[in-house]
Amino acid sequence: MKTTIFKNTKISYTEHGKGKAVVLLHGFLENQTMWDAFVPEFSKKNRVITIDLLGHGQTECLGYVHSMEDQADMVHHVLHELKIRKAVLVGHSMGGYVALAFAKLYPDVMKGLVLLNSTSRADSEERKTNRDRAIVAVKQNYSAFVSMSIANLFSEDNRERLAEEIEKVKIEALKTPLQGIVASLEGMKIRKDREVILHFATYPIQLILGKKDGVLIYDDNVEQLEGTKVELVTFPDGHMSHIENKKQLLVVLLEFFKEV
Repeated sequence: MKTTIFKNTKISYTEHGKGKAVVLLHGFLENQTMWDAFVPEFSKKNRVITIDLLGHGQTECLGYVHSMEDQADMVHHVLHELKIRKAVLVGHSMGGYVALAFAKLYPDVMKGLVLLNSTSRADSEERKTNRDRAIVAVKQNYSAFVSMSIANLFSEDNRERLAEEIEKVKIEALKTPLQGIVASLEGMKIRKDREVILHFATYPIQLILGKKDGVLIYDDNVEQLEGTKVELVTFPDGHMSHIENKKQLLVVLLEFFKEV
């Protein structure tokens, strides 16, 4: 584990392997350990960087709102420190929103983009209201909020089969400080629509969706690809493809890295 300082805030990250730079960004209530099963394979032929986003894992909070742009600037700081000029970004859920903000701010650094169980679209009014409700809920009962949030990320059919895995995800999620959770919810709520990137990016983009994702409605998300060259990969399960469809995801991502 390495650390750096960004705006007086301690940032935690790891680096493995040599070759093409691949940056792995976790989602809300996750941290860089979500990639532990993938890093050994990815780093055989790539230089793999995992980063704890602001207010998650071992990275400190920066303030009361962590905008996606703040997160992207922090990621850029890490890459600058590592003297990385071009990178493939893979973002899971909120990590995808951060990757899109990064693509907007630093287009010259982009070599490829994978949105894993994520979307280029901004929150609908309904989602914004739900974020506000979530902020109230987590302040009232932190552990109940975290436990419920994690269970909902998996498709119903998998909750029993993956009970052990889900428990591990909850344990990691419970390490996220209250301020980190609230700041992320506020940041996701105000994030901008980035659909234009899917249409005009000069690098390859892949969108990976779960058919039974309870967080991102599958059909709504496929819509954003109309008229783009974005490659769509569909898995049969929920929002946690890196656990629910681990083997298939490994193959898909290795193939993408090879091609970009």
